[in-house]
Amino acid sequence: MLDVLQSPILTFQDFVILCGRAFRNLFRSPHYSDDIFLQADIIGFGSLPIVILTGFFTGAVMGLQMSRALAQYGATGQIGAIVAITLVRELGPVLSSITVAGRNASGIASELGSMKVTEQIDAMRALGTDPTQKLVTPRLIATAMTLPLLTVIADFVGLVGCFLIAKMLLGQTTSEFWSTAWRALEWNDLLQGLLKPFVYALIISLVGCFYGIRTTGGTQGVGRATTQAVVVSIVWIFVLNVLITKTFVNVGQQ
Repeated sequence: MLDVLQSPILTFQDFVILCGRAFRNLFRSPHYSDDIFLQADIIGFGSLPIVILTGFFTGAVMGLQMSRALAQYGATGQIGAIVAITLVRELGPVLSSITVAGRNASGIASELGSMKVTEQIDAMRALGTDPTQKLVTPRLIATAMTLPLLTVIADFVGLVGCFLIAKMLLGQTTSEFWSTAWRALEWNDLLQGLLKPFVYALIISLVGCFYGIRTTGGTQGVGRATTQAVVVSIVWIFVLNVLITKTFVNVGQQ
C-alpha cells in the first residue's frame, strides 16, 4: 500500500516545492519582464480567437435552450438574466480555462519538455540562471494576467450570442435584454467570475511547467508530459470549481 502511495505523494511534494519557488520569485530580481510580455502575447492574444468562438456559441446554445424552456412558463423575458448569471458564475470561467488549458498547458509542457530533453535547462543551471525564475514565473504571471481578461471577453461575447437568439426568436428589444442581464448580476457574481479564472490560471501555468520540467525519455516523454499537463489541469479546474462555488454559496447564505 505504501509503495502505491509513494509515487503520487512524491509528485505532489515536488509540485508544492515548484509552486513555492515560483511564488517566491515574484519578490526577487530579476523579473524578466520581456519574457512576461512575450508569454502574455502568446497565451492571451493567441487564445483570443478560440475563446471568442467558444463564448459566442455557448451563449447562443444557452439562448436556444432557455428560450424553449422559458416559453413554457411565459418567462422568456428572463432569458438575459439566467444566461448572464450562468455565464459569469460558471460557464465563462470554466470553458475559457479549459480552452486555455488545452492550448497553453500543452504548449508550456511541450516547450519546457523539449528544453529538458535537449539539456537546455541543465545548461541554464550551469550558467548560474535559475530555471524556475526564468521559465516558470514569467508564464505564471502572464497566465494570471490574461485568463481573467479572456474570461470577461468570453462572458460578453456569450451574452451577445444569447442576445441575437433572443432578438430573432423571441423578439426582445435591445434595451430589454441588456437591462435584464445587467440587473441580474451582483458583486458576488462578478467577484466569483474573476476569482475563478485567476485561480485556474495559476493551476494551468504551474501544472504545465511542472510536467515540462520533469520530462524524461526523449520525444516520447515530451508527448507524455503534454498529455499529463492537459489532463491534470482540466481535472483540477473542475475540482477547484466545486470548492470555490461551495465557498461562495456558503457566504451567500450567511
